[in-house]
Amino acid sequence: MATFHFDLVSPEKLVFSGEVEQVDIPGSEGDFGVMAGHAPLVATVRPGIMTVTAGGKQEKIVVLGGLAEISAKGLTVLADVATSVADIDRVQFAKTVAQMEADIAKAAQGSQLDREIERLDHFKTVLQHLEGTAMH
Repeated sequence: MATFHFDLVSPEKLVFSGEVEQVDIPGSEGDFGVMAGHAPLVATVRPGIMTVTAGGKQEKIVVLGGLAEISAKGLTVLADVATSVADIDRVQFAKTVAQMEADIAKAAQGSQLDREIERLDHFKTVLQHLEGTAMH
């Protein structure tokens, strides 16, 4: 299978850099997969689980928003937060979701509230996935 270069960068560090076969990204307009030869694209990344396939193995990474750019040079994802599912503190993540729920209860009205509720829904989806992986 053809490969391409992929860089995943967070404000803290370079999370991943190397040749990959495929990257599945949680996009704000819908999830999408990137393989070698993908058309150029810039897309926003929503909170979710990114799956990186390299050397026939998959690694799941929690991303909490960001920007993806596909060019002739490969794929670069600039993530607000990026942590391997294996390294996530599930208890702390659950506390973060609970705090977000409490904050929404006190939040403003209108479109700001709608955006915060949508963001919380994405975080809950990630939490459900994490809880599912803890059982396996």
